[in-house]
Amino acid sequence: MLLEPRFVKLSTRTGIEVRRTLPNAKKRMIGAWAFVDHFGPTTQTDGMVVAAHPHTGLQTATWLFEGRIEHRDSIGTAQFVEPGQLNLMTAGRGIAHSELSQADSASLHAVQLWIALPDSVRKMAPEFEQQTDLPRVSIGGISGTVFVGAMHGQPEARAQTKIYSPMVGAELRIPAGEFDVIELDPKFEHGFLVAIGSVQVAGLEVPMNSMEYFEPGTTSVTIKNTGDEEATVILLGGEPFEEPIVMWWNFIERTHDEIVAVREKWNNRDASIPGFVDHIGGWIPAPELPNLILRARNN
Repeated sequence: MLLEPRFVKLSTRTGIEVRRTLPNAKKRMIGAWAFVDHFGPTTQTDGMVVAAHPHTGLQTATWLFEGRIEHRDSIGTAQFVEPGQLNLMTAGRGIAHSELSQADSASLHAVQLWIALPDSVRKMAPEFEQQTDLPRVSIGGISGTVFVGAMHGQPEARAQTKIYSPMVGAELRIPAGEFDVIELDPKFEHGFLVAIGSVQVAGLEVPMNSMEYFEPGTTSVTIKNTGDEEATVILLGGEPFEEPIVMWWNFIERTHDEIVAVREKWNNRDASIPGFVDHIGGWIPAPELPNLILRARNN
């Protein structure tokens, strides 16, 4: 099943468009992966200037292809992330952070991913980690970097990233003309996001910025670079996330009332999500809630 992106402005200041493939009208989540934004490449290396904003009930994962971004948050973290590294922020019961791209590189290109936390840990204390020594894999002529979990059939190449659901995330680089079979865990559902190049997945041409989805039970797919240059694909997978969630703005909760409560805390500058100092200044208030009751949905 092809999941096509919708286009969202990253900010009115830069005009940069983000291609959002999850949540999607056809599929809300893939495993615990609840949100997928792909932005760039752009020469507006100062294009990501996102002031302090909150999250609850999720993890944010930032993966760069090009560029450099500074992350700061309300638990005292100040950390740059560069290509080949993973910044993972666990919001738990509540955290605020800002993101500022740096103008010391030629371009900016990345994916921003959210992972829904299961109910057993979603109220945990917030945490941050950076992974710089991630495992590499080779599948025929395809090279890969695993940033979450492990690819099926290669358990020794397991990322040490701290996650709370059975899942996998990896970047695959495919030379021009190369094709190989990717083994998949049949307990997982999977998505292949084409970030760069021309790619066929299971014999189907997947447009750049789109994702091809596979239900649980799929044991392998053939992936082929049909272009003249190296292609890059992001593989996301996981056991279906069975808990109904309410996802609104930057929050993942379980009920409408929980969303109302955390929105009020943030907009009233409650000390439970403290402020912090960064190079941007200011903060982003939560928007008005829609005039309806937000309902938990299965995924």
